[in-house]
Amino acid sequence: MSGYRKLSRTSSQRKALIRNQVTNLLYNGKIVTTEAKAKEIRKVAEGLIALAVKEKDNFEEVTVKAKVARKDKDGKRVKEVVDGKKVDIFDEVDKTIKKDAPSRLHARRKMLSVLYPVKEVPQKAAGKKKNTVDVDLVGKLFDEIAPKYTQRNGGYTRIVKIGLRKGDAAMEVLLELV
Repeated sequence: MSGYRKLSRTSSQRKALIRNQVTNLLYNGKIVTTEAKAKEIRKVAEGLIALAVKEKDNFEEVTVKAKVARKDKDGKRVKEVVDGKKVDIFDEVDKTIKKDAPSRLHARRKMLSVLYPVKEVPQKAAGKKKNTVDVDLVGKLFDEIAPKYTQRNGGYTRIVKIGLRKGDAAMEVLLELV
């Protein structure tokens, strides 16, 4: 007997399905799926959240100097003529960044190996490809989800039975973050 459910799929299809469902669960906070899928998704999601809780404070703040292009009131780069060529003008700015400890970096990479990239389309710019924004789901795990569960030892998700699906009478459940 195997330690996981095969879900009537090949290994690559099963892995893709679980990755997609876990990504949607962490992005939206809840999903509706079948009971068997929910139990498999729960294993992966709780492992990622536990990893985020363990490593959430494992970083240091570092101040670095960065070159940033000077911009005018319209948000366009200011250019200057040097030797007959137009060149952008840059200013040096001090920026504070989070520098991950090696164990947090490893945790971040493990999470990225499971989660799919998510693009968000703002409501006012719907239908325009250039206005899409990449969502940092790993950052959301560390900054928003992990602090909620610091006092909890596991059990980060809840499965609520909804009822039978009309088409094939499969038990549908709501899988949500507690």
